[in-house]
Amino acid sequence: MSSFEIHGDNRLKGELIPQGAKNEALQVISATLLTSEKITISNLPDIHDVNRLIELLIGMGVKVEKINKDTCTFQADDINFNYLETPEFVSKANALRGSIMILGPMLGRFKKGAAPSPGGDKIGRRRLDTHFIGLQKLGATFTYSAQNSLYRVAADHLEGSYMLLDEASVTGTANIVMAAVMAEGVTTIFNAACEPYLYQLCTMLNNMGADISGVGSNLLTIKGVERLHGCEHRLLPDMIEIGSFIGMAALTRSEITIKNVRYEHLGLIPEVFRRLGVKMEHVNDDIYIPEQECYEVESFMDGSIMTIADAPWPGFTPDLISIALVTAIQAKGSVLIHQKMFESRLFFVDKLIDMGAKIILCDPHRATVIGLNHQNTLRGTNMTSPDIRAGVAQLIAALSAKGKSVISNIEQIDRGYQNIDARLRAIGADIKRLD
Repeated sequence: MSSFEIHGDNRLKGELIPQGAKNEALQVISATLLTSEKITISNLPDIHDVNRLIELLIGMGVKVEKINKDTCTFQADDINFNYLETPEFVSKANALRGSIMILGPMLGRFKKGAAPSPGGDKIGRRRLDTHFIGLQKLGATFTYSAQNSLYRVAADHLEGSYMLLDEASVTGTANIVMAAVMAEGVTTIFNAACEPYLYQLCTMLNNMGADISGVGSNLLTIKGVERLHGCEHRLLPDMIEIGSFIGMAALTRSEITIKNVRYEHLGLIPEVFRRLGVKMEHVNDDIYIPEQECYEVESFMDGSIMTIADAPWPGFTPDLISIALVTAIQAKGSVLIHQKMFESRLFFVDKLIDMGAKIILCDPHRATVIGLNHQNTLRGTNMTSPDIRAGVAQLIAALSAKGKSVISNIEQIDRGYQNIDARLRAIGADIKRLD
């Protein structure tokens, strides 16, 4: 197990270029199963989750060629269905939450597919009902084999349907869309997730010959087509990494420029950090965060305490709740952090309290942060990363703390952040990887 050793309380300075979007990558790589023609995807992040999905597709028979450090071609012209019954497939797919998204494209193109119970962060209940109910409405049958822990879907043919999703599930919407693009007739999906990841997936599918309207909204209309062809696609910069860098700049009182952020796809993210008092400037397509000695939390118009809560897009993404919480530690003022969607995502705050943060964990979903306003510096400590986002929140806290911190289980961080230690060292962080 690897760890990071961090000597904090250093001010950082420089430019950071965000990696390609992890969550988008998992969707569009899965979509390459929809055609036998070659698809080129660029700005791919070199992170564990993306590399694991690529390895899974290679095992299934997809031809993958690396063109350069962030660009690959994919050609799914000879799928080995026998591989889906092997222990190797189950083991690899089980280690990755994104593996569930191979079901939709396989069902759409081949009218059958299989995937085991997916892995991923242990942040609370993450049900799959939305995926399977949507695929069933297109005409698929769903079975589960306890013997090898495989979910299977199959259909004689798929037929378009109207559906109102019970929740705006990002991966659920992606799976249903990828199955529906080759179904007969028209599919209407209401309460669809509309994150930038879905916008990008639908744009890519349309470039492959799909007929999807309402892209970017929560009402998608899909007219089925007989076949799809190849295309070229470039990932957006990772908005979660951009938000993480904003919080890091504020907590460490650093001057940082985040380059090429595709600002129009960031939604409320900059505004939420502004509510925490973080000053930033949008210059061309960059975000410049100046060095700030103090950042003061806003109050609501009636004077009540500021609440930062997650919500389906275009609300504030739950993946940045941990970052907002750690940013609030050194703010002037108090904030109620409300993580509505997952009940285990705030349990990492006990280590932040050990470091000197003033946080009251009200219940599994809510925490009140009383900002220190840099009157007291956090203390270094030993921590274990429980999931990707909490791990990066711990890393940001350690960068601001006095003394040495050690974060173990950093494989969790590596799942979502590319070469984060080297990139932070380049702007002045004292961080090293211990294997």
